[in-house]
Amino acid sequence: MIVVGNPFALFLQVLPSSRNMPAKGPLQSVQVFGRKKTATAVAHCKRGNGLIKVNGRPLEMIEPATLQYKLLEPVLLLGKERFAGVDIRVRVKGGGHVAQIYAIRQAISKALVAYYQKYVDEASKKEIKDILIQYDRTLLVADPRRCEAKKFGGPGARARYQKSYR
Repeated sequence: MIVVGNPFALFLQVLPSSRNMPAKGPLQSVQVFGRKKTATAVAHCKRGNGLIKVNGRPLEMIEPATLQYKLLEPVLLLGKERFAGVDIRVRVKGGGHVAQIYAIRQAISKALVAYYQKYVDEASKKEIKDILIQYDRTLLVADPRRCEAKKFGGPGARARYQKSYR
């Protein structure tokens, strides 16, 4: 078989383009953030089919593997059926590995609550919020603690150098 012209022409005809797609109405999406220490995770939640990705990778690929259950806590608490109708994409930066995990789980929880409040109904949003807060308050409320700065006259924030009288 001899192909004349663009070899990708046949391939491009099969792919649907955004110009040919029918309009599905307004895009339903919310954007929220989660924080822990200096780590910040921004979650973008929109109507979809249950996809959760962090920095373009699925939850199963997130390191460290020992803390993957921390990431899955919102899903395990609320059940997969609540996440089935939404896609959540999270961008995270700053902080260490553990702080990033806590920021991600907070962002995922807050994103689902915000989505249900805006596009579903208030009763189901309240039910989700109550389940999450009853289990762990930090899933929805940020931890305000920060590292205290070091001062002069000592090796750390509060400790002082040893004093000698002789």
